[in-house]
Amino acid sequence: MGSNSHPNEEIAYLGPPTSYTHQTALNLFSEEKYVLRSQVSIKDVFRVVQTSQVSFGVIPFENSSNGFVIPTADLLIDREKIFDDVLVCDEAYLPVRHCLLGYVDPVGEIQALQGAVPTTYSGPRASRGRPAADLRHIKRILSHPQAFGQCEKFLSTYLKGVECQEVSSTSKAAQMVAEDTSKTSAAISSSLAAEMLGLKYLARDIQDREDNTTRFFIVRKGPSPDSHKIFPERPVKGLGSLKWKTMVSFDVDHLVSGALADALSVFKTFDLNLTSINSRPSRLQLWHYKFLVEFEGKKDANKDGPGNEALAALDKITSEWRWVGSWVDRMDRTGT
Repeated sequence: MGSNSHPNEEIAYLGPPTSYTHQTALNLFSEEKYVLRSQVSIKDVFRVVQTSQVSFGVIPFENSSNGFVIPTADLLIDREKIFDDVLVCDEAYLPVRHCLLGYVDPVGEIQALQGAVPTTYSGPRASRGRPAADLRHIKRILSHPQAFGQCEKFLSTYLKGVECQEVSSTSKAAQMVAEDTSKTSAAISSSLAAEMLGLKYLARDIQDREDNTTRFFIVRKGPSPDSHKIFPERPVKGLGSLKWKTMVSFDVDHLVSGALADALSVFKTFDLNLTSINSRPSRLQLWHYKFLVEFEGKKDANKDGPGNEALAALDKITSEWRWVGSWVDRMDRTGT
Protein backbone atom coordinates (compact mmCIF):
# COMPACT_ATOMS: atom_id res chain seq x y z
CA MET A 1 0.00 0.00 0.00
CA GLY A 2 2.69 2.50 0.85
CA SER A 3 6.11 3.27 -0.61
CA ASN A 4 7.60 3.31 2.91
CA SER A 5 6.52 -0.26 3.62
CA HIS A 6 8.90 -3.11 4.41
CA PRO A 7 8.69 -6.51 2.70
CA ASN A 8 6.23 -8.91 4.26
CA GLU A 9 4.77 -6.45 6.77
CA GLU A 10 1.73 -7.99 8.41
CA ILE A 11 -1.77 -6.53 8.41
CA ALA A 12 -4.52 -7.63 10.80
CA TYR A 13 -8.19 -7.52 9.85
CA LEU A 14 -11.51 -8.71 11.25
CA GLY A 15 -12.07 -12.10 9.63
CA PRO A 16 -12.60 -14.77 8.65
CA PRO A 17 -11.46 -14.45 5.03
CA THR A 18 -14.17 -13.12 2.65
CA SER A 19 -15.47 -10.67 5.29
CA TYR A 20 -16.10 -7.11 4.14
CA THR A 21 -13.14 -6.05 6.28
CA HIS A 22 -11.02 -8.63 4.45
CA GLN A 23 -12.16 -7.20 1.12
CA THR A 24 -11.22 -3.71 2.31
CA ALA A 25 -7.80 -4.94 3.45
CA LEU A 26 -7.25 -6.53 0.03
CA ASN A 27 -8.16 -3.23 -1.64
CA LEU A 28 -5.64 -1.36 0.49
CA PHE A 29 -2.75 -3.77 0.96
CA SER A 30 -1.29 -5.73 -1.91
CA GLU A 31 -0.69 -9.36 -1.01
CA GLU A 32 2.56 -9.10 -2.95
CA LYS A 33 3.90 -6.72 -0.30
CA TYR A 34 1.94 -7.64 2.82
CA VAL A 35 0.81 -10.68 4.78
CA LEU A 36 -2.85 -10.43 5.80
CA ARG A 37 -3.74 -11.96 9.16
CA SER A 38 -7.35 -12.77 9.98
CA GLN A 39 -8.52 -12.06 13.53
CA VAL A 40 -11.55 -13.45 15.34
CA SER A 41 -12.66 -10.15 16.88
CA ILE A 42 -12.09 -6.41 16.59
CA LYS A 43 -10.45 -6.53 20.02
CA ASP A 44 -7.97 -9.08 18.67
CA VAL A 45 -7.03 -6.61 15.92
CA PHE A 46 -6.34 -3.94 18.56
CA ARG A 47 -4.34 -6.42 20.63
CA VAL A 48 -1.93 -7.42 17.84
CA VAL A 49 -1.47 -3.77 16.84
CA GLN A 50 -0.81 -2.70 20.44
CA THR A 51 1.75 -5.49 20.93
CA SER A 52 3.51 -4.68 17.61
CA GLN A 53 2.73 -8.07 16.10
CA VAL A 54 1.45 -6.32 12.96
CA SER A 55 2.08 -2.97 11.27
CA PHE A 56 -1.55 -2.00 10.67
CA GLY A 57 -5.04 -3.15 11.51
CA VAL A 58 -8.24 -2.77 9.46
CA ILE A 59 -11.52 -2.48 11.38
CA PRO A 60 -15.10 -1.45 10.56
CA PHE A 61 -16.21 1.79 12.20
CA GLU A 62 -19.63 2.75 10.87
CA ASN A 63 -22.24 2.02 8.26
CA SER A 64 -24.17 4.67 6.35
CA SER A 65 -27.49 2.93 7.05
CA ASN A 66 -27.04 1.40 10.50
CA GLY A 67 -24.64 3.66 12.37
CA PHE A 68 -21.41 3.02 14.21
CA VAL A 69 -19.96 -0.34 15.22
CA ILE A 70 -20.21 -0.48 19.01
CA PRO A 71 -17.17 -2.73 19.71
CA THR A 72 -14.95 -0.44 17.62
CA ALA A 73 -16.23 2.68 19.38
CA ASP A 74 -15.63 1.09 22.78
CA LEU A 75 -12.08 0.12 21.87
CA LEU A 76 -11.29 3.60 20.53
CA ILE A 77 -12.60 5.13 23.76
CA ASP A 78 -10.41 2.59 25.60
CA ARG A 79 -11.97 2.81 29.07
CA GLU A 80 -9.44 0.41 30.58
CA LYS A 81 -6.45 2.14 28.95
CA ILE A 82 -5.01 -1.04 27.49
CA PHE A 83 -4.85 0.15 23.87
CA ASP A 84 -3.61 3.70 24.45
CA ASP A 85 -0.94 3.38 21.72
CA VAL A 86 -3.44 2.36 19.00
CA LEU A 87 -4.37 5.33 16.82
CA VAL A 88 -6.38 5.83 13.62
CA CYS A 89 -4.13 6.82 10.71
CA ASP A 90 -6.42 6.42 7.69
CA GLU A 91 -9.92 5.51 6.53
CA ALA A 92 -11.53 3.66 3.63
CA TYR A 93 -15.06 3.31 2.26
CA LEU A 94 -16.57 0.14 0.81
CA PRO A 95 -19.95 -0.15 -0.94
CA VAL A 96 -21.70 -3.12 0.70
CA ARG A 97 -24.01 -5.36 -1.31
CA HIS A 98 -25.50 -8.06 0.88
CA CYS A 99 -26.63 -11.47 -0.37
CA LEU A 100 -28.68 -14.19 1.29
CA LEU A 101 -26.61 -17.37 0.97
CA GLY A 102 -27.47 -20.97 1.69
CA TYR A 103 -28.82 -24.10 0.03
CA VAL A 104 -31.76 -24.26 -2.32
CA ASP A 105 -34.61 -26.56 -1.38
CA PRO A 106 -35.14 -28.92 -4.37
CA VAL A 107 -38.88 -28.26 -4.44
CA GLY A 108 -38.30 -24.51 -4.24
CA GLU A 109 -35.81 -24.68 -7.10
CA ILE A 110 -38.37 -26.40 -9.34
CA GLN A 111 -41.01 -23.80 -8.41
CA ALA A 112 -38.59 -20.98 -9.19
CA LEU A 113 -37.83 -22.46 -12.61
CA GLN A 114 -41.57 -22.72 -13.27
CA GLY A 115 -42.09 -19.06 -12.37
CA ALA A 116 -43.58 -19.51 -8.92
CA VAL A 117 -43.29 -16.47 -6.63
CA PRO A 118 -40.37 -17.40 -4.35
CA THR A 119 -41.47 -15.78 -1.11
CA THR A 120 -42.69 -16.77 2.31
CA TYR A 121 -44.61 -13.51 2.71
CA SER A 122 -47.90 -12.64 1.04
CA GLY A 123 -48.00 -8.91 1.87
CA PRO A 124 -46.79 -5.97 -0.22
CA ARG A 125 -43.14 -6.22 -1.15
CA ALA A 126 -41.21 -3.48 0.69
CA SER A 127 -37.72 -4.76 -0.01
CA ARG A 128 -35.36 -3.76 -2.80
CA GLY A 129 -34.13 -7.33 -3.21
CA ARG A 130 -36.24 -10.30 -4.25
CA PRO A 131 -35.61 -13.99 -3.49
CA ALA A 132 -34.18 -16.16 -6.25
CA ALA A 133 -35.59 -19.32 -4.67
CA ASP A 134 -38.27 -20.46 -2.29
CA LEU A 135 -37.27 -19.64 1.30
CA ARG A 136 -39.79 -21.70 3.24
CA HIS A 137 -37.17 -24.24 4.27
CA ILE A 138 -35.05 -21.58 6.04
CA LYS A 139 -35.33 -21.95 9.82
CA ARG A 140 -32.42 -19.76 10.92
CA ILE A 141 -30.52 -16.73 9.56
CA LEU A 142 -26.98 -15.94 10.67
CA SER A 143 -25.03 -12.72 10.29
CA HIS A 144 -23.33 -9.83 12.03
CA PRO A 145 -25.66 -7.42 13.91
CA GLN A 146 -24.77 -4.63 11.47
CA ALA A 147 -25.88 -6.73 8.49
CA PHE A 148 -29.22 -7.50 10.13
CA GLY A 149 -29.76 -3.78 10.64
CA GLN A 150 -28.92 -3.03 7.01
CA CYS A 151 -31.38 -5.62 5.63
CA GLU A 152 -34.47 -5.04 7.79
CA LYS A 153 -36.89 -4.58 4.89
CA PHE A 154 -35.93 -7.82 3.18
CA LEU A 155 -36.11 -9.78 6.42
CA SER A 156 -39.48 -8.37 7.42
CA THR A 157 -40.86 -8.90 3.91
CA TYR A 158 -39.68 -12.43 3.15
CA LEU A 159 -38.44 -14.00 6.37
CA LYS A 160 -40.63 -12.53 9.06
CA GLY A 161 -40.55 -14.62 12.22
CA VAL A 162 -37.47 -16.63 11.24
CA GLU A 163 -34.81 -16.83 13.98
CA CYS A 164 -31.90 -14.41 13.49
CA GLN A 165 -28.65 -15.46 15.16
CA GLU A 166 -25.86 -12.91 15.59
CA VAL A 167 -22.26 -14.00 14.97
CA SER A 168 -18.90 -12.20 14.88
CA SER A 169 -18.86 -11.43 11.15
CA THR A 170 -20.75 -11.99 7.91
CA SER A 171 -18.03 -14.36 6.70
CA LYS A 172 -18.29 -16.41 9.90
CA ALA A 173 -22.02 -16.66 9.24
CA ALA A 174 -21.35 -18.02 5.74
CA GLN A 175 -18.89 -20.57 7.13
CA MET A 176 -21.44 -21.81 9.64
CA VAL A 177 -24.11 -22.15 6.97
CA ALA A 178 -21.72 -24.08 4.73
CA GLU A 179 -21.18 -26.53 7.61
CA ASP A 180 -24.90 -26.91 8.41
CA THR A 181 -25.83 -30.43 7.31
CA SER A 182 -29.56 -29.70 7.70
CA LYS A 183 -29.29 -27.08 4.94
CA THR A 184 -32.00 -25.04 6.66
CA SER A 185 -29.78 -22.10 7.62
CA ALA A 186 -28.98 -19.01 5.57
CA ALA A 187 -26.40 -16.26 5.95
CA ILE A 188 -26.41 -12.60 5.11
CA SER A 189 -22.95 -12.27 3.62
CA SER A 190 -21.01 -11.30 0.51
CA SER A 191 -20.79 -12.61 -3.04
CA LEU A 192 -17.13 -13.43 -2.34
CA ALA A 193 -18.22 -15.73 0.49
CA ALA A 194 -20.63 -17.48 -1.88
CA GLU A 195 -17.87 -18.10 -4.40
CA MET A 196 -15.32 -19.27 -1.85
CA LEU A 197 -17.65 -21.58 0.08
CA GLY A 198 -19.82 -22.89 -2.75
CA LEU A 199 -23.07 -21.51 -1.36
CA LYS A 200 -26.11 -20.69 -3.48
CA TYR A 201 -27.55 -17.21 -3.90
CA LEU A 202 -31.00 -17.28 -2.31
CA ALA A 203 -31.25 -13.52 -2.94
CA ARG A 204 -28.96 -10.73 -4.05
CA ASP A 205 -28.72 -7.04 -3.22
CA ILE A 206 -30.93 -7.30 -0.14
CA GLN A 207 -29.63 -4.21 1.72
CA ASP A 208 -32.26 -1.55 2.40
CA ARG A 209 -30.41 1.19 0.51
CA GLU A 210 -28.63 0.99 -2.83
CA ASP A 211 -25.92 3.35 -1.56
CA ASN A 212 -25.19 1.24 1.51
CA THR A 213 -21.56 1.92 2.48
CA THR A 214 -19.29 0.99 5.38
CA ARG A 215 -16.41 3.13 6.60
CA PHE A 216 -13.31 1.36 7.86
CA PHE A 217 -10.42 2.66 9.93
CA ILE A 218 -6.77 1.75 9.49
CA VAL A 219 -5.04 1.75 12.87
CA ARG A 220 -1.40 1.56 13.84
CA LYS A 221 0.71 1.77 16.97
CA GLY A 222 2.32 5.02 17.98
CA PRO A 223 2.00 8.58 16.75
CA SER A 224 -0.57 8.89 13.98
CA PRO A 225 1.48 10.21 11.03
CA ASP A 226 0.26 11.89 7.88
CA SER A 227 -1.68 9.19 6.06
CA HIS A 228 -1.05 10.78 2.65
CA LYS A 229 2.68 10.31 3.26
CA ILE A 230 2.36 6.68 4.39
CA PHE A 231 -0.07 5.80 1.60
CA PRO A 232 0.84 8.25 -1.19
CA GLU A 233 -0.71 6.22 -4.01
CA ARG A 234 -4.23 6.48 -2.55
CA PRO A 235 -5.99 9.32 -4.39
CA VAL A 236 -8.36 11.65 -2.57
CA LYS A 237 -11.32 12.01 -4.90
CA GLY A 238 -13.12 15.27 -5.53
CA LEU A 239 -10.71 17.50 -3.60
CA GLY A 240 -8.26 20.07 -4.89
CA SER A 241 -6.38 19.99 -1.59
CA LEU A 242 -6.23 17.63 1.37
CA LYS A 243 -8.87 17.78 4.05
CA TRP A 244 -8.39 16.19 7.43
CA LYS A 245 -10.41 14.51 10.12
CA THR A 246 -9.55 14.07 13.78
CA MET A 247 -11.24 12.02 16.48
CA VAL A 248 -11.10 12.49 20.24
CA SER A 249 -12.82 10.83 23.18
CA PHE A 250 -13.57 12.65 26.41
CA ASP A 251 -15.79 12.76 29.45
CA VAL A 252 -17.15 15.68 31.44
CA ASP A 253 -18.49 16.30 34.93
CA HIS A 254 -22.10 15.18 34.61
CA LEU A 255 -23.09 17.22 37.67
CA VAL A 256 -22.07 20.53 36.10
CA SER A 257 -24.81 22.16 34.03
CA GLY A 258 -23.71 22.76 30.45
CA ALA A 259 -20.47 20.81 30.78
CA LEU A 260 -21.02 18.90 27.51
CA ALA A 261 -22.15 22.07 25.72
CA ASP A 262 -19.00 23.84 26.91
CA ALA A 263 -16.82 21.03 25.58
CA LEU A 264 -18.50 21.07 22.18
CA SER A 265 -18.36 24.87 21.95
CA VAL A 266 -14.57 24.61 21.79
CA PHE A 267 -14.81 23.39 18.22
CA LYS A 268 -17.05 26.27 17.18
CA THR A 269 -14.66 28.73 18.82
CA PHE A 270 -11.83 27.52 16.59
CA ASP A 271 -14.06 27.20 13.50
CA LEU A 272 -13.85 23.39 13.36
CA ASN A 273 -16.84 21.53 11.93
CA LEU A 274 -18.08 18.56 13.96
CA THR A 275 -18.91 15.61 11.71
CA SER A 276 -20.14 13.10 14.32
CA ILE A 277 -20.65 12.60 18.04
CA ASN A 278 -21.39 9.32 19.79
CA SER A 279 -21.74 8.41 23.44
CA ARG A 280 -21.03 5.19 25.32
CA PRO A 281 -21.52 4.27 28.98
CA SER A 282 -18.37 4.95 30.98
CA ARG A 283 -18.97 1.85 33.14
CA LEU A 284 -17.70 3.88 36.06
CA GLN A 285 -21.12 4.69 37.47
CA LEU A 286 -24.75 4.56 36.37
CA TRP A 287 -25.79 6.92 33.56
CA HIS A 288 -22.32 8.34 33.12
CA TYR A 289 -21.00 8.58 29.56
CA LYS A 290 -17.87 9.01 27.50
CA PHE A 291 -18.11 10.85 24.20
CA LEU A 292 -16.45 10.09 20.87
CA VAL A 293 -16.26 13.16 18.63
CA GLU A 294 -14.97 13.59 15.08
CA PHE A 295 -14.19 16.98 13.55
CA GLU A 296 -12.73 18.40 10.36
CA GLY A 297 -9.14 19.38 11.07
CA LYS A 298 -5.96 17.83 12.37
CA LYS A 299 -3.57 17.69 15.26
CA ASP A 300 -0.33 19.11 13.90
CA ALA A 301 3.06 17.81 14.97
CA ASN A 302 4.35 21.39 15.38
CA LYS A 303 1.62 22.14 17.96
CA ASP A 304 0.24 25.05 15.94
CA GLY A 305 -3.07 25.43 14.16
CA PRO A 306 -6.74 25.45 15.18
CA GLY A 307 -6.86 21.69 15.79
CA ASN A 308 -4.11 21.89 18.39
CA GLU A 309 -5.61 25.01 19.94
CA ALA A 310 -9.00 23.33 20.23
CA LEU A 311 -7.49 20.27 21.90
CA ALA A 312 -5.59 22.48 24.35
CA ALA A 313 -8.84 24.23 25.24
CA LEU A 314 -10.63 20.88 25.53
CA ASP A 315 -8.04 19.76 28.05
CA LYS A 316 -9.08 22.59 30.38
CA ILE A 317 -12.80 21.79 30.17
CA THR A 318 -13.06 18.00 30.20
CA SER A 319 -12.42 15.56 33.04
CA GLU A 320 -10.32 13.38 30.73
CA TRP A 321 -9.70 13.19 27.01
CA ARG A 322 -7.81 11.11 24.46
CA TRP A 323 -6.61 11.85 20.94
CA VAL A 324 -7.75 8.92 18.81
CA GLY A 325 -5.97 10.02 15.63
CA SER A 326 -5.85 12.38 12.63
CA TRP A 327 -6.03 11.27 9.00
CA VAL A 328 -6.79 12.41 5.47
CA ASP A 329 -10.50 12.63 4.68
CA ARG A 330 -11.11 9.93 2.04
CA MET A 331 -14.81 10.55 1.43
CA ASP A 332 -15.62 10.66 -2.28
CA ARG A 333 -17.29 14.02 -2.89
CA THR A 334 -17.49 13.69 -6.67
CA GLY A 335 -21.04 12.34 -6.44
CA THR A 336 -20.15 9.28 -8.52
